[in-house]
Amino acid sequence: MQQDHLISATQLSRSDIEAVLDRAAAVDADPEAYSDRYDGSVLALCFFEPSTRTKLSFETAAQRLGGDTIDMGSVESSSVKKGESLADTVRVVEGYADAIVLRHPSEGSAKMASEFVDVPLVNAGDGAGQHPSQTLLDLYTIRENAGLDDITVGIMGDLKYGRTVHSLAHALTNFDVRQQFISPESLRLPRKVRYDLHEAGAQVREHTDLHEVLPELDVLYVTRIQRERFPEEREYRAVAGEYQIDNEVLAEAKSDLTVMHPLPRVDEIAPEVDDTARAKYFEQAHNGVPVRMALLDYLL
Repeated sequence: MQQDHLISATQLSRSDIEAVLDRAAAVDADPEAYSDRYDGSVLALCFFEPSTRTKLSFETAAQRLGGDTIDMGSVESSSVKKGESLADTVRVVEGYADAIVLRHPSEGSAKMASEFVDVPLVNAGDGAGQHPSQTLLDLYTIRENAGLDDITVGIMGDLKYGRTVHSLAHALTNFDVRQQFISPESLRLPRKVRYDLHEAGAQVREHTDLHEVLPELDVLYVTRIQRERFPEEREYRAVAGEYQIDNEVLAEAKSDLTVMHPLPRVDEIAPEVDDTARAKYFEQAHNGVPVRMALLDYLL
């Protein structure tokens, strides 16, 4: 990977992706071989929005590489509360760390912040924009369960505000993957994302009914309807609970369908699915550690 920062999945070529996934598989197979690789290195965690999986897996990844982490903490307990700009925050943090992981509610914030620092910066989610490290662990999970060529992937739920969706859809254009997008009309892919996918050679097929495409899917990537992204509560309520997956729904699917979810979930996947062979979303979350270890290994 010839990148100083990882801001968007659009930066990643097929060879970039395969290099990280291959390294992640090596880490997964023998984590001890990487245990002191970055002894003395420091990773800064700057999260302006809540996070469980991304933050903890990056922290675990750094520590398992022999490094350490520093944490900005909540916005309320930082100088951001005093009016400090994002540019000034990352300039200061750069002096304390060898790399920065940034999550921020404003789309485009990671790209802007990366222009003010020389250490590698990873976008851990910029509003409804991108989440490229999530995409890498998603691709790793897909590759481990269904392969990454000659498959059909259904992406369902909040396609308008879902940054994991935007990143994954872009990255999948590097492979022989048929993409099917399922959402309420009001949560379709943004026009810009559709345009970019067309420019990358993808055939974008959109649906409002999962049953139209479920039997042909090899992977079903389910996303949460994100209450916090809606400008008005009534807009959220109009689509909340629109799609719900349970074993009865999945009876129409292939027996080896891979069901994924970036988590957290609300009610879009019933708990009864958890104990089936199709459920891969907890495995997906666990894959965040080896994949982010591999990513840090390249960026550092």
